[in-house]
Amino acid sequence: MNIEQTARAAARSAPRSQRRLTLWYILRRWPILPVALLALLAIMGVGADWIAPNDPIDQSLPDRNARPLYQDGSPYFFGGDHVGRDVLSRVIHGARVSLSVMAVALSAGMLIGTGLGLFAGYAGGIVDEIITRIVDIWMGFPFLLLALVAAIIVGASFTVIMVLMILVAWVSFVRNVRADVLVLKESGYVALARISGASTVRILVRHIMPGTIGTITVIASLSVGNLILYEATLSFLGAGIPAPTPSWGNMVAEGRDYLQTAWWTSVIPGTALFLTVMSLNFFGDWLRDRLDPRLRQLG
Repeated sequence: MNIEQTARAAARSAPRSQRRLTLWYILRRWPILPVALLALLAIMGVGADWIAPNDPIDQSLPDRNARPLYQDGSPYFFGGDHVGRDVLSRVIHGARVSLSVMAVALSAGMLIGTGLGLFAGYAGGIVDEIITRIVDIWMGFPFLLLALVAAIIVGASFTVIMVLMILVAWVSFVRNVRADVLVLKESGYVALARISGASTVRILVRHIMPGTIGTITVIASLSVGNLILYEATLSFLGAGIPAPTPSWGNMVAEGRDYLQTAWWTSVIPGTALFLTVMSLNFFGDWLRDRLDPRLRQLG
């Protein structure tokens, strides 16, 4: 009798265990949560004017540091900041700044870094040495010091922050693309293309560059989170997006003096920044595993 009861219990629990294993397998194999959060970020950035319940720069002094969740008669879901602006509306519009940094800085950095990496890896010799040394020197340069000096001399603006982000984005593409090109240029199909009389530009574009697409895609996905963090850091230090334009970095900076009385003014944009960067890193790791045949076989 005990054996029969044990067998029945095992039969009843088997489908549940199988469902748990299937759910865990899906969550581990596919970046469902990161993609959902990134999709939410994209929707917030593109449709900020329609989604945000209030004007992000409209001040209301009677609602200074209004508590979240409509407590004590607060008109705002995520509360108000030190001048009575809606924190939720500013977080939504701050996503647009993050998307702008992702689109402009990453695209320009990708073009510059990929071009230099292809040229350095294929040319070799003194050209490769010069480009590599420039990259090494630039990586050792104190970027925050440069950003602060630029903000003092030129002034903080959206153009300045974009130029600074481009100067950060191109370096990682050069090093990784160059490493791929050093291997690909010794391949047999590249040698055949060279023997058949193909020009250098054609060899780079048609034969070598397709072999670096996977690396470029992974580096781009992993670099986006760093660019957003750089923008937030510069805004926090006063060298980024100028007020009153909503940015997650300057929102955290503006609320740091009110953490004891109005913690939500810094914690909520900081949480949005954390979730975005975490999702981008997870998605980049997943993309690297899927595009690398050696890692894909282990999945």
